[in-house]
Amino acid sequence: MSRDDLDFWRQSLAGWAIPDRILAQAPEPPWTLPPNLFANRADEQLERRESLSLTRAAEALRPSGTVLDVGAGAGAASLPLAEWATEFVAVDGDAAMLEMIRPRAAALERPLLTIEGEWPSVANKTPTCDVAVCSHVLYNVPDLQPFVVALNDRARRRVVIEITAKHPAGTINPLWERFHALRRPQVPTWEDAMAAITASGVKANVEHEFRAVGRPRSGSFDDLVAWTRRRLCLTADRDREVVDALADIGVDPGCPETWSLRPAELVILWWDRG
Repeated sequence: MSRDDLDFWRQSLAGWAIPDRILAQAPEPPWTLPPNLFANRADEQLERRESLSLTRAAEALRPSGTVLDVGAGAGAASLPLAEWATEFVAVDGDAAMLEMIRPRAAALERPLLTIEGEWPSVANKTPTCDVAVCSHVLYNVPDLQPFVVALNDRARRRVVIEITAKHPAGTINPLWERFHALRRPQVPTWEDAMAAITASGVKANVEHEFRAVGRPRSGSFDDLVAWTRRRLCLTADRDREVVDALADIGVDPGCPETWSLRPAELVILWWDRG
């Protein structure tokens, strides 16, 4: 086990903290994501029911079994498995997220147990399930070893984790330099996640997939501008400047396919239990 890999992951994530001099002038919390992003992603996945991470989870779930979704949001990583799922267990630290997953599970006529709290602190009251899934959460987890170990302990058959290849906030790094003369980090990446997971005592498989280009889940272009402005700790009177800055990194107001500010490359890390 290499403490260096775990420490590098933790220290790299700490480098994404917004400096106090910038945070002090933020009119709104910069890290909050609109709830509709999670709802739209879940509905899109329920409609498509097709991704590499879903395929890997379904392989281990068939012919039937229970699914644990950690950092569940509105259920994008788990609810599309309803064909084989006998029950869903959703864990999320945000009660509003659990409110969004409940009606979607009910519409699928599948039992749902919701657990509000941060993983892994609530792992001891979470039942063991056949398959555990965790989608787009790791870049918010500085202390990765107990997180991964708890996922492993609560899965009977397989664990499936999906992340972006690079930190999801990195696509607007040029805008931080433009507005605040701030150089943002380039790490950690999926390779650092893999190294930290290995250092946690788990040997994971790795596969890559590219996100299909389409209309982003952020809604309108104005929504995208507002989200970017909040993330950059700017006031609403800077919106015109934000539009110009987005144009310089390839975002065209008339072309929704250019609006996604998340990396297109996805990485699926998965392993079988026992």
